[in-house]
Amino acid sequence: MLLIDKTDGVATVTMNRPEAMNAMSTGLRAALADALDALNADPDVRVAILTGAGDRAFTAGLDLKELGSDPKGMRAANATGKDMNPVRALEQFTKPVIAAVNGVAITGGFELALACDVIIASTSARFADTHARVGITPGWGLSQKLSRLIGIYRAKELSLTGNFLDAQTACDWGLVNRVVAPEALLPTARALAMDMATIQPAMSVQYKSMIDDGFALPFAEAMAMEHERSSAWNAKVTPEIVEKNRLEVLARGRKQ
Repeated sequence: MLLIDKTDGVATVTMNRPEAMNAMSTGLRAALADALDALNADPDVRVAILTGAGDRAFTAGLDLKELGSDPKGMRAANATGKDMNPVRALEQFTKPVIAAVNGVAITGGFELALACDVIIASTSARFADTHARVGITPGWGLSQKLSRLIGIYRAKELSLTGNFLDAQTACDWGLVNRVVAPEALLPTARALAMDMATIQPAMSVQYKSMIDDGFALPFAEAMAMEHERSSAWNAKVTPEIVEKNRLEVLARGRKQ
């Protein structure tokens, strides 16, 4: 139910339940947590791409058929352990993650996409928060993240209707980075991942954590956090390192 391909420092993780719109069953969530742990510990992996199998769905969210047969199943919406909460698993993954949204991302699937660092959507992608229609309130961050990303009025429109948002509108609203044709989705995500993979791994981890941790803080506290971490990091940088990196940046600029 989970496919993993590792090539040139990039791991492509595919949720492989197309017959169920890649719904996140208990088994799939556990497998995803285990895979992210292994990839995080793998020094040969610098960036991950997360996508779904087929062309219908990135993921339809929690497997409601499975949850409906389990009296305790709804606890999954508020699970804090990464084995049952894939958003938590992604939050603990220190390397960049690109969501390649190939179809619908619904409810928990919407939350999963928002937990990634970059979102590339195909023209067939659509996003929907159907929590209110299902009768379950979000527990993986959607009610708080969405308003911060697209504004409170647009967030309320989506969450209080359950309506679908098309990929281009999602891009116009700043919810996704870019929209591409379905056949270009994985090549585009991979090209971006390869760019990220050329960044020195420790720097990539440091910078991602600074952005994420600062985003969760009031601005003044975030600025203080940046100063503290930046001072500690930059104190270790020598003139030789700066000159070597400067030359590499110039060479890369000439190629682009």
